[in-house]
Amino acid sequence: MIYISGYVGKQIRLERIFNRDNKKTIIVPMDHGLTVGPIKGIDKNLGELVNKIALGGANAILGHVGIPLYAHRGYGPDIGLILHLSGSTSLSPDENYKILVNTVLEAVKIGADGVSLHVNLGTKSDPEMLETLGHVSRECREYGMPLLAMMYPRGENIDDEHDVEVVKIAARVAAELGADIVKTNWTGDPDSFKEVVDGCMAPVIIAGGEKSGVKGILEITKQSLEVGGAGVAYGRNVFQAADPTKVVKALSLIVHGNYEIEEAIKEARL
Repeated sequence: MIYISGYVGKQIRLERIFNRDNKKTIIVPMDHGLTVGPIKGIDKNLGELVNKIALGGANAILGHVGIPLYAHRGYGPDIGLILHLSGSTSLSPDENYKILVNTVLEAVKIGADGVSLHVNLGTKSDPEMLETLGHVSRECREYGMPLLAMMYPRGENIDDEHDVEVVKIAARVAAELGADIVKTNWTGDPDSFKEVVDGCMAPVIIAGGEKSGVKGILEITKQSLEVGGAGVAYGRNVFQAADPTKVVKALSLIVHGNYEIEEAIKEARL
């Protein structure tokens, strides 16, 4: 009975993260404050920022417990919440080692629609992070909580974290351990990214990485969708934009409306 209830709970929550019609998603990670502090875009007025993201048409935001505690909202449409459970700081001795800082049960208590976990494969601490991923995945099945795994080939054993050979291993590891959504690096071109998508049983979404131009992220978004990608998770490229609402709207037109890039830019008035 617990398994059945958990399965149903997952499906209900996933419908708040993914568009019901096309099974795609736009997620805006805002977990950077734990890692690098109050950087531009998330240094103040978090509630207002969440409103702007929601107005643009994003499916969910992602962040630590500070977001629901302090990002109070006075208006705007509803938006999904994914609670991030792991982290490290830029001051940590090993920034690549992400430790567990919250629990699935806490996510249930605050009404989150999903949880996320960050794993860096190729660093000396990846065995501990894999153990944590397996543990959290089991709890997610018990509580009916969707699990987004952020999977990055990153560390001493990795020469190029965008190399398709290591990215597709990272994505597959997450699926093998029960993740419902896998966030990983764009591999540079559609053909190689298709290998990642085809080799992973779970939906794969792409990370945004460092801040870049709007047209560039729209092009990558379009290319990833054309080879089976399930959407995007862009942080800095959204919350550090001059107008986050317009950027999210353009992304929504491409991800959910199947617009061409120039059409989306024009419609969003970018």
